[in-house]
Amino acid sequence: MLKKRTKVLDLTFETTITEERICKEISRIAAEMNRDLADKNPIFLGILNGAFMFASDLFKQITFPCQITFLKLASYEGTQTSGTVKQLIGINQDLKDRTVVILEDIVDTGITLDTIIRQLSGYQPKEIMVATMLHKPDALQKEVKLDYVGFEIPNEFVLGYGLDYNGYARNLPEIYTLVKD
Repeated sequence: MLKKRTKVLDLTFETTITEERICKEISRIAAEMNRDLADKNPIFLGILNGAFMFASDLFKQITFPCQITFLKLASYEGTQTSGTVKQLIGINQDLKDRTVVILEDIVDTGITLDTIIRQLSGYQPKEIMVATMLHKPDALQKEVKLDYVGFEIPNEFVLGYGLDYNGYARNLPEIYTLVKD
């Protein structure tokens, strides 16, 4: 694969996961969900802002009745996680006795996901499942169960396909990794 480079603000990135590979993984995850969740009446919970593209592309391929809603959180500052999670927009659906499927763009430290799962448990869902486009196993600081994973990647800063650097580059259709000088 010929790697494309792009400059975002003051940093340079190069492609590591193509749009074609992303589409294939989303189709695979959707097929698994269509098999696993068809009789569970799930509610999908997309984590904004980063998971909006993943949630949209995945949801288009779900073939059973279900609902989707979004939760907005923030935990990144520049290229580093802040280590804290700030809830910005809450949940307004009844989750009691429902299967909740969290849709994440990336799981790295697991701090955000752990916080979300603990908060969601208070709503008494039947079960909580997690689907993530990207997972950085070497960055995990919290033990979290991932039910659907698109790609496992190294512990490097990535953007594109919904992920950003200071709010920029979410619109890129590929995943890019920071080029180290």
